[in-house]
Amino acid sequence: MRALIVEDEIPASEELNYLIQEHSQIEVVDCLEDGLDVLKFLQEQEVDVIFLDINIPSLDGMMLAHHIGKFASKPYIVFTTAYKEHAAEAFELEAFDYILKPYDEKRIAAMLHKLETAFKRDHEQDERERGSDDGQAHNTAQTNDEWSASYMQARESNAQTGRRINLLRNDNIIVTDTADIYYAEAQEKVTKVYTKNGEFTMPVSISDFHGRLPQETFFRCHRSYVVNLSQIREIVPWFNNTYLLRLRDLEAEVPVSRGKVKEFRQLMRI
Repeated sequence: MRALIVEDEIPASEELNYLIQEHSQIEVVDCLEDGLDVLKFLQEQEVDVIFLDINIPSLDGMMLAHHIGKFASKPYIVFTTAYKEHAAEAFELEAFDYILKPYDEKRIAAMLHKLETAFKRDHEQDERERGSDDGQAHNTAQTNDEWSASYMQARESNAQTGRRINLLRNDNIIVTDTADIYYAEAQEKVTKVYTKNGEFTMPVSISDFHGRLPQETFFRCHRSYVVNLSQIREIVPWFNNTYLLRLRDLEAEVPVSRGKVKEFRQLMRI
């Protein structure tokens, strides 16, 4: 992996560079201090990850991340800052992580391990998708039905194993496989997310949260609920021709509203 450090305090930049070298195989290709210099740099070179301070000259880190988010090929972004209050905005920008200063070596090491693992997984997924495209172009003997079946199988597999989402807990961004999410519930102005790694409270509406999930496996079963179809263990008939959903490993039950019953039955083939 190629990395860029964006930090206007030289001691902090040098410390982070040292920790990256000590705990990963990531190559730091440059250290910059100014937001506009970063944009110029990225016009000429590509990197896989940017370690980005927020309070930098010319163009602050949040604004810079907004610009980078429009790139066709987006690097991972890890925010590095002394301030907790930007964590929610970092989540909105889909940052990979949010690291507070002063740096904690164990926290940095754990983040770097997650980062390299995510990069390897994404790279392997890209290779599989390119291989699928090559097979379509060259294997002319394969029938349309055979190709459609293999494509759908690969698509479903990628949807289950290749998707991640950033969840927020105590100002930390936790990168989570969407397959590990059981369901989400709207509660006033936030969304509660229930996962294999516990509960998270997200500062977004349930509609916004649902939009970030793979639509193949996550179903808006009720005005206040989104459920992971792959985590359903039991479908219980309920009053007024609706259903209650019992999920794996959980005691909670998720309702299917009357207006969603027909679509749910089609999805579950019942």
